[in-house]
Amino acid sequence: MKDKKFKKITIKSVPHLPELISGASYLLDCNGIEETQDELIFYLNNFKEEDELFLKNFLSGLIKENLLENFLLNVDEVDEKNWNEEWEKFIKPIKVTERIVIKPSFADYTANRDEIVLTIDPKMSFGTGHHQTTRLMIRLIEKYIKTGDKVLDVGTGSGILAVISAKLGASETIALDIDEDVKDNVIENLRMNNVLEKCRFFAGTIENLMENDFDVVLANIQKNVLIEIANQIKIKTKIGGIIILSGLLSEDGNDIENVYSSLNFAFVDKMQEDEWIGIVYKNSG
Repeated sequence: MKDKKFKKITIKSVPHLPELISGASYLLDCNGIEETQDELIFYLNNFKEEDELFLKNFLSGLIKENLLENFLLNVDEVDEKNWNEEWEKFIKPIKVTERIVIKPSFADYTANRDEIVLTIDPKMSFGTGHHQTTRLMIRLIEKYIKTGDKVLDVGTGSGILAVISAKLGASETIALDIDEDVKDNVIENLRMNNVLEKCRFFAGTIENLMENDFDVVLANIQKNVLIEIANQIKIKTKIGGIIILSGLLSEDGNDIENVYSSLNFAFVDKMQEDEWIGIVYKNSG
């Protein structure tokens, strides 16, 4: 059998800002990430020309914002790596809100009485709480989720948003992803957090999902996908229900507002961390 090959994207920047630059990898179909003393390396099994253009534009935007002086980007092809070992070097427990903590299974954490501790192992998908958009989504879910809500998590990745929705009171959550390869990881994370009975995984596009009337729809995906599936999100959200969107840079806000307001979504709330934003809309009918 032919060995599986991955694209290795190496970024060297001045100054070296791995936490900032790692945000770009979150919006790609990234399988692994590695940090060296002066480089950030992404591994992807699907890296297209438009992804490379997005990455270059993202880094150029950081230069325009005076966050970077310059960068070098190289694309190579490499054999498959042990992604679990790479993640264990990178992922540590993180406190997202006053009561929500996310940790990997291989790290110890002693919870305070009122804390909700999520155990999430990302394996072949993103979603650990270390990226700004994941933290924004969790903060907004904590603010707006209600006991008994029916939730759809579009582009679930590791299943982290499905887990936190169930932990915060959702009675039913569908974790949807077009990549069937993430299923085992999602199921494992649901099981580790004792929410498997309230959640289920669906492999496919949002159009393939027959169920509608969700109280809450979550989508932490890059802007062009959020625009592309806006009509489907409208169909899935019950009248009076809310949607929580992220995967967005602050400069994306106007484009998202134009599309979703045209579908009769009313703006409710927005949070920002660094250059990333999360937005809440209500389906006004």
